[in-house]
Amino acid sequence: MRHKFLGRLVLASAAMLFLAGVGRAQQTGEVDDAALRAADADSANWLTYGRTYSEQRFSPLKQIDEQNVGKLGLAWSYDLQTLRGIEATPLVKDGVLYTTSAWSIVYAFNAKTGSLLWKYDPEVPKEHAKYVCCDVVNRGVALYKGRVYVGTLDGRLVAVDAKTGLPVWDVQTTPKDGSYAITAAPRIAKGRVLIGNAGAEYPVRGYVSAYDAETGKLAWRTYTVPGDPSKPFESDAMQRAAATWSGEWWKAGGGGTAWESMVYDPELDLVYFGTGNASPWYDELRGKGDNLYVASIVAVRADNGEQVWHYQTTPGDNFDYDATQPLMLATFTIDGAKRRVLMQANKNGFFYVIDRETGKVISARPFAPVNWATGIDANGRPIENPAARDLKDAALVKPSAEGAHNWNPISFSPATGLVYLAVLEDTSLHAIIPNWKINLHDQTTGSDRAYRGPARDEYLKIKDAGRLLAWDPIAQREAWHVDLPDPKSGGTLATAGNLVFHGRADGKLSAYRATDGKLLWEFDAGVGIAAPPMTFSVDGVQYVAVASGWGGPQVLGNRPAGKGHVGLGKLLVFRLGGTATIAPYKRVVRPVPMPTFKMEATAADVEEGRKLFANTCSRCHGGDVVSGGSVLDLRYSTQSTHEMFEEIVLGGARREFGMPSFTGDVTSAQVRLIHAYILDRARESAIADAAAK
Repeated sequence: MRHKFLGRLVLASAAMLFLAGVGRAQQTGEVDDAALRAADADSANWLTYGRTYSEQRFSPLKQIDEQNVGKLGLAWSYDLQTLRGIEATPLVKDGVLYTTSAWSIVYAFNAKTGSLLWKYDPEVPKEHAKYVCCDVVNRGVALYKGRVYVGTLDGRLVAVDAKTGLPVWDVQTTPKDGSYAITAAPRIAKGRVLIGNAGAEYPVRGYVSAYDAETGKLAWRTYTVPGDPSKPFESDAMQRAAATWSGEWWKAGGGGTAWESMVYDPELDLVYFGTGNASPWYDELRGKGDNLYVASIVAVRADNGEQVWHYQTTPGDNFDYDATQPLMLATFTIDGAKRRVLMQANKNGFFYVIDRETGKVISARPFAPVNWATGIDANGRPIENPAARDLKDAALVKPSAEGAHNWNPISFSPATGLVYLAVLEDTSLHAIIPNWKINLHDQTTGSDRAYRGPARDEYLKIKDAGRLLAWDPIAQREAWHVDLPDPKSGGTLATAGNLVFHGRADGKLSAYRATDGKLLWEFDAGVGIAAPPMTFSVDGVQYVAVASGWGGPQVLGNRPAGKGHVGLGKLLVFRLGGTATIAPYKRVVRPVPMPTFKMEATAADVEEGRKLFANTCSRCHGGDVVSGGSVLDLRYSTQSTHEMFEEIVLGGARREFGMPSFTGDVTSAQVRLIHAYILDRARESAIADAAAK
């Protein structure tokens, strides 16, 4: 611990020297409420997650434009030393760049040179990865009055001194060691730090919290779903919500976590956030009803968290259609009248334009293929296709559970009037685990990943597709699109240079002309880009920054195999005339060796092990035991790993590497069946690889 502290002091000293030197000439004052409200006029800095409170992710900088973007080159890079997903938006204040990587680690850099000023590691217990559905990611920090705020994977909110990188306060926002997580960037509103949480695939009850930025004291907390009805309701909103639930939903928590989108509107003094899926996923398991306020957009008062309005995008959600996708504020002239609107490209395939004062839907149109609903009625309620909810066997539903659009940030250009977003066209196979029961130690979705019924053959024939879409939110129609070679991709940035920047799963960072989608520039990072680009200026020079690092459920679950380029993540910063380079990265896939470990198992044992693996292990180690590359591919397990297999799975022998104990989830006999299936898959792969030589 002494060495770690001395290291922090050295980095802190470097940070102080930088801030006392080149940083002094360009300091623009403290990041306070006034600065955040005026962020749009501060083109040099990027002070909050979406750049401004509106979260439009549009920059007025135009030194880099459609005429010269071809001269863009790498200025500097930094190796983040992880194979896990990188999803953060860097923030920049007066020449200092702040960002995060996997495991909630925070960095501060000289934004001009790339020199590391300090690094803060909150030391998240690696075994907490068990309670994170979609990788150990973090989407960034918040800045306020000389501090950097980060939410950690194990549910803490930490205030760090912006100059030294040393922690100021640290509060546990979720039940300690509970199955919650935080992956989102905090937001700031009126001196308070707003944070939600993730975990609706587990037995949790969602809520949003506001903490005093100075002291870390809890100011208010707003729940998103009702708790045990035998106990007093926390608010009138929770009492109203309870009437829309049935059965004993609270035993599985209910879900509805606000795990990503959150926007503060200083004009109306309202905070808007989106909520996630119900737990379990399927109403057949949790009880029928609309299940407020899951899959909803909710407006609350910034002072006390009191609900003002809600709009449920997917009532009684049965398809994992969270409403946690980016929320964006704007003022449009619609039918001759000025309207304050909130926009969202929802996971369910509909693009919503909502009156943000009242919560009433102004318009909603599909921006991707949809089969779960045929439209939105005059009351804003989806016209649902009953066949999609029928799970007597299985249902093929589009969009997929990954969504037509997910968490990846979108951007809006006031110059073009267009929203720019990545779109995924895919389908999910929904089936319920036979004889499902709540497991309070693990996931509670009820989704059967081991399903092998008649719908699977059709499912395996479906091809996914992806595109970058420019969408007119007033006319609710496509302006242009670009088909992508890999269906999955990252967030977008729009600039006054008539540019849209966008990263892809294959590692390409591209710049398009915002008006028509013409490709103008491309850089090959070698590793997939899920994070959104951003831009800033130091000493009159414009830079574009983005992090590479492909992860998330698309890598962990690995369906289909090989999607996205997985490798060591990097922070990449570009400028006109930049000449820095990075070493090319190519993932080497070795032939699977024939396992020498012997175990007697029947075909029936292996099949039972397949089912157990699919519903317990595949979400991290890949479907059919084929890893996406960010965690261990179990087909390559060594003899010693096989010999201590039960000690690892039940005893937690490798918890410090992120492999938790599954005691209470599977028995010793079941571990043996899982092991038999892994060995069988390793032998199959070894034989196939040998034959392919």
